[in-house]
Amino acid sequence: MKTHSPLIDVITKAMPAVVSITISKDVKELEKELNAQQSPGVSYGTDQPHISPEDIDGRGMVKVGGGSGFIVDTSGIILTNRHVISEPDARYAVVTDDNKTYEAEIIARDPINDVAILKIKANNLYALPLGDSSHIELGQDVVTIGNALGMFKNTVSRGIISGVSRHIPAQIEPGTKTEELRGLIQTDAAINPGNSGGPLLNMEGEVVGINTAIIFGAQNIGFALPINAAKKDLEDLKKFGRIRKPLLGVKYIILNDALQRHFKLTVDYGALVIRQDPYDEPIVPNSPADKAGIIEHDIILECNDEKITRERTLQDMLEKFEVGDEITLKIFRTGKNIEASLKLVERK
Repeated sequence: MKTHSPLIDVITKAMPAVVSITISKDVKELEKELNAQQSPGVSYGTDQPHISPEDIDGRGMVKVGGGSGFIVDTSGIILTNRHVISEPDARYAVVTDDNKTYEAEIIARDPINDVAILKIKANNLYALPLGDSSHIELGQDVVTIGNALGMFKNTVSRGIISGVSRHIPAQIEPGTKTEELRGLIQTDAAINPGNSGGPLLNMEGEVVGINTAIIFGAQNIGFALPINAAKKDLEDLKKFGRIRKPLLGVKYIILNDALQRHFKLTVDYGALVIRQDPYDEPIVPNSPADKAGIIEHDIILECNDEKITRERTLQDMLEKFEVGDEITLKIFRTGKNIEASLKLVERK
């Protein structure tokens, strides 16, 4: 008689809820894009953009990528990464564990976190239970499942939680600025391209994170977005029909010792309100920050009496609040501390 270990039990139970996401484009549109990428005046020999006939399906579509996701509601609600579904003019399909293929409807993208919510027309599906990522611990055993490299469906990896509250620079979507992903779970469980959007599971079979990023050139360093961020998105979707994020309306950088010296400031913490490039507006017009009189070069030191630091940024604090909440900011301006009270509005 075979005896299953707790690990095998977790994998066996979770597998039916893990899906592969395929990304396809119309062959004619894809050929146009490939031809447009050829720079005029540069010779590429005989290597011209070419798509093999075997790559084209019966609808005239070509697969251009893949990712992972997992079912969180029996009615066909699926969580994945926003960057998995960022390809413009693409069609997305979901392949379930029993090899059934469904057209995917994108019903929400989180404007802050790397989270997206999909829907397929199916019922009575198995859904993964969502855990509480605020209770994870260093050294805790975890399991990842995903569509590794977009080729190896249901690839399983085991590891531990190697770090918490990590922040890394990443380009979330093609052609966009590099931004900082914050509050991530670090794991040594193998995460590969194509695993993005898949679940990071604890030994109770609960999702504690969404596999999100890797460090190229490193070994056994992967990152997952804590599931609590996505749980809030799901609650918003159920309550409001969309994801709602509060807006303050400032562009800023978080100060440290080096920036204090560079800008010759008297403080080494807080959020310095500053434009990110010459054409950027540091204050969003008609935003709560604008209406409260915040100006460029203000330093926001505290939010509701909580100090703003590299470890606890202004955005981290805003994540705790709801649209319509009133907050008080402590601001340093031209040698004086002032206070500004404002009401957060919904980010559009």
